[in-house]
Order: sequence, then C-alpha cells, then structure tokens
Amino acid sequence: MNLLFRILTPLVIVVGALLLAWHLIASKPEPKTFSMPPQITKVEATRLKPTSYQVYLDSQGTIRPRTTTTLVPEVTGRIVEVSPNFRDGGFFEKDEVLLRLEKVDYETALVVAETGVAESERALQEEKIRADQALENWRRLGKGGNPSDFVLRKPQLAEAEARLRAANAQVKQAKRDLERTDLKAPFAGRIVEQMVDVGQFVSQNTELGRAFATDIMEVRLPLTNRYLSFVELPSPGAAAGPDVLITGKIGRASEQWQGRVVRVDSSIDEASRQLFVVAEIKDPYHLRSGEASPLLKIGMFVDALVKGQELQNVFVLPRKAVRVGGEVIVIDSENKIERRQVDPIWSEDEKVIIAAGEGGLNAGEVVCLTPLAYPANGAPVLPTIDGITPEVEQPSGGPGMGYGKKGTKGKDGKGRKGEGKSSKEPQRS
Repeated sequence: MNLLFRILTPLVIVVGALLLAWHLIASKPEPKTFSMPPQITKVEATRLKPTSYQVYLDSQGTIRPRTTTTLVPEVTGRIVEVSPNFRDGGFFEKDEVLLRLEKVDYETALVVAETGVAESERALQEEKIRADQALENWRRLGKGGNPSDFVLRKPQLAEAEARLRAANAQVKQAKRDLERTDLKAPFAGRIVEQMVDVGQFVSQNTELGRAFATDIMEVRLPLTNRYLSFVELPSPGAAAGPDVLITGKIGRASEQWQGRVVRVDSSIDEASRQLFVVAEIKDPYHLRSGEASPLLKIGMFVDALVKGQELQNVFVLPRKAVRVGGEVIVIDSENKIERRQVDPIWSEDEKVIIAAGEGGLNAGEVVCLTPLAYPANGAPVLPTIDGITPEVEQPSGGPGMGYGKKGTKGKDGKGRKGEGKSSKEPQRS
C-alpha cells in the first residue's frame, strides 16, 4: 500500500499541475487592440502659374588688356631722360614723352640736309639759266627746225630738279629722326615692364618696355554647346552682343563690373569642345568716369553671367521639387500624389525651368515641394499650397483614437459627435 501511494502521489501532482497550466492558458483574457488612424504626410506645395524667366549663362575667364605693345625706338642713341611715368605700373597719356634720346647727331644731320637743299636749289637755278642761254644761242646761229632736248639741256634740268626733291626729302627725314628722339606713347596706357634706363645706348631693335592700353579690358569666356541655343551672339558687321555681369574677388569682398560681348571665336576649341566669346569692359580704371569701384587687374580670375534669352510661358520650380531622373510629385484634387516625368528646358543650381504644357506639367496643377523619401502613387498627403492649407477629409480613428473637429481628441477616445465620424475641418499644419 505504501508503495502504491509513493508511486501515484507524484503522478497526481504532475497531472494536476498540467491541468492547472492548461486552465490558466485557456482562460487568459483577450488583449485590448487599438487601431491607428492612417498617417497623412504634411507637405509644402505650389500651384503652377506660367511666367517668364530671364536666362543667364555662367562662365569664367581671366582679365586681359585688349591692346598690348612692346615699345622700341625708331632711331638709335643714348637715353638722356626718362619720364617718371615710365616705370613698372606707371600710367601715361597718349602722346606723352616717355623717354628722350640724345639729339646732337640728329640736329647735325638736319643742318647737313638743309645745306643740301640750298645747294640743289642753286644748281637748279643755274641749269635753268643754261637752258635759256642754249635756246638763245640756237636762234642767233640761225639754224632751222627745233633744237633737240640735249641742246636745250632738258636732261640736266630734270636731274637738278630731282636732286632738289631728294634734298627736301632728306630734310624731312632728318626732322622725323629728330622728332623720334622723343619716344611718345602711342595710346593712353600703363607700363607693364621697364627694360631700359638713363645712360643706356639703344638701337632700333632694342626693347624699351612693355605697355598696355587702359581704355578697354577683355575676358574670354567659354560657352558650352548647350548654352549656345539660349543666347544671341554678335554676327559679323552687327552691333555688340548681350550684356555681361562680371564678378571678381578683391580680398574678402566681391566686386562687379559691366561688360558686353563684342566678338566670337571663329571655331569651337578642340580641347574643351566649347566656343569662346570675348567680352569688353570699358574704362576699367575709371580714368574718364571717375567711379569709386575697385580697379580691374590683369590676370584676375572672374566669374561672368552672360545675359541670354527670356523664356516665355514656363514654370519655375525650385531644384528640390525635381527628383533624380527628372521626376516631380503632382498632388491631385483628392490630395493624392502622382509621380510624373518632366522634361526641363533649363536648369540652374537652385531652379529648374519647365515649358508649360510641353514639359509634362500644366497650368493650375499642384506640385509638391517637400522631398519625399519613398513616394507611392495614390498615397494621401496634407498639402500647404502657397502657404494655405485646403479643406480635407480627416480619416476616422479606432477605439481610443477617434478625432473630432479640427483633429482634436474626444472624450474617452471618441469623437464629440459620435464615434468614427469624420471631420471636414482643415487640419492645421
């Protein structure tokens, strides 16, 4: 009996524990469930309106003078005087004397040439007298017919006249050489480099210095093939081309100058596959206008905006509204999104330009401006269109999550006017 009790007692305990566990599992209460209302994403949007847009083509270049020259003397001699402006960086005016050569030799040559003129004039007068005397002698001798040119000394007379002309030419040459001892500036400009100084002997092949004109500066600007269809470049014989806004850094400040495209290279550059245009900046040193803006420097690297065409009947969208691959998100009348492919005609760092009706968008449509990570066609959104939130249907919530008017929670999780009723009040952003 004791053996049976000892065997059955553990079995009864085990079976009882299993029955108790099964009862507890079978009679556990059902967990409360809550349904979340559909989540609606708030987005910024704009309603498309056709407008016009001025295109500006961005480019870069380096400032250079339009006119540069190497100064050389036309006569030889020793330098006796140098102008204070004939120094590196010096400004000079047109016809200003930059340096003087020794004049003694050229003054002597002028005197000698003038002596030759006097002698030639005397010889010419003597030949004229001899010619008249020869004709008189012919008549006294009573010879018939006309005398020959040699009898009348016409060849000798022509020679004397030619010698006189040659002597006068030598005087003019001597005067020009004397004037050329004063080296005058061919234009108003600035000295780049001075190569000679007082006391140096120079010849006609000696480089005295290098200078450039200060009336106009140039900058060569490359334009890509895409840009060429948006700008009207000057043609041969036509007026100047579009305006150019030039921006350069001087220290920490950015300065601007106005220019204009004046000519275009004859061919596309083979290395860069771009077409270069040349823009001119007049009076870059403000020598005539007297403006207070900073001076342009040769070799300065500048950015340029070339004024292009004005596009008509287009939509201007911010860059963030256009997704990778040329896709925008359109919001329909039910506030559901639609992914649509567009074809921009122009784009910049911050803006994308799309032709109205031709680029994939139409006037009056609403475009989402907020970037969405995973937009799905038909997904609902709550748009704020140009700062205004339209009236929308607010979905009802489940137990404990109901919404009444204006999206406010009702008591005990129910709407103020009944469970599950939707509100047509606008959801405020």
